[in-house]
Amino acid sequence: MEAAFDIVVVGAGMAGASLAAAIGTRARLLMLEAEERPGYHATGRSAAFWTESYGGPGVQPLTTASGPALRELGVLTPRGALTLGRAGQEREVELFAERYRAAGVEMHLLSRAEIVARVPGLRSEWICGALEPSTCDIDVASLHQHYLAAARRAGVELQSRAGLTAAQRNADGWALTLADGRQVQAGVLVNAAGAWADGVARLAGIAPLGIAPYRRTIAQVAVAADVPDDLPLVLDVAETFYFKPESGRLWLSPHDETPSAPCDAAPEEIDVALAVDRFEHVVDWAVERVEHRWAGLRSFAPDRLPVYGFAPGDGAFFWFAGQGGFGIQTAPAAADLGARLLMGEAPGEVDPAPFAPGRFG
Repeated sequence: MEAAFDIVVVGAGMAGASLAAAIGTRARLLMLEAEERPGYHATGRSAAFWTESYGGPGVQPLTTASGPALRELGVLTPRGALTLGRAGQEREVELFAERYRAAGVEMHLLSRAEIVARVPGLRSEWICGALEPSTCDIDVASLHQHYLAAARRAGVELQSRAGLTAAQRNADGWALTLADGRQVQAGVLVNAAGAWADGVARLAGIAPLGIAPYRRTIAQVAVAADVPDDLPLVLDVAETFYFKPESGRLWLSPHDETPSAPCDAAPEEIDVALAVDRFEHVVDWAVERVEHRWAGLRSFAPDRLPVYGFAPGDGAFFWFAGQGGFGIQTAPAAADLGARLLMGEAPGEVDPAPFAPGRFG
């Protein structure tokens, strides 16, 4: 006899695990993970920071609302973020700071001298910046394991190497077929499949939303300089790079967004070279060697906001996808919002309307 669940969540990365943990014992729930272990793709390849300005003003409410829960879990370590501007970009930096101050995010405009005190070796063309003191590093692995453990304690079942191959509607919801031929019955199907989200929708006969994956590259490097222990996360207002310290090394990204098919993403040498080149145009710290490189897929809906809610006109297919590069830093608030929508409860701190799937209709 096939197993039957109230809710089946496709994907056990940060999105699926946090949502399952938030639902807890209120439903009989199964998580399906196509890989051998959860978190293999985007969750395990994060740049691991929490910054309220990252992802834009539409994402900021989710990030800010997630801060207290992340602090309580002990997965945040203070870092600070510094968004830089070149000569001629002064007004852009001012507007950046003003936009987030208006939303309650602490921002301080810094002079060239104040920036150099935080980023020694800064090249002369970088003359202005906005400091965001609240930014923290995130222990992504601990956060993901927390959610998986909480879900397990609530009785949520996890099946790995369990890719979804078919989804047919029936009187009780969904008849699901897994890669090994097993059959599962689901009352509600939750699409938390990241880069594969539109593909899962197509399997279920649901109109895709245009959620597209983009490759993002990170390189870990050793540099010929003493990197300050308190170096902030350093970004630029034009979004062409970021770098941060990590265990005595530096993580660099060229802030690339290369369209990709859903896949096990791998870094391209040209993107690693671009990351190094852009970094060396910011500071005079020569890169001695690239020690490690990786890439992950960040998936965006057409308006670059996440998608949380039931498919229009269908109370048995639920979208929980399109989190771009901010799914980890927004996980607590997003999971709370998603669980409330799934269980038919009143909204919490964050207004769900901007994230509704029907906005694309």
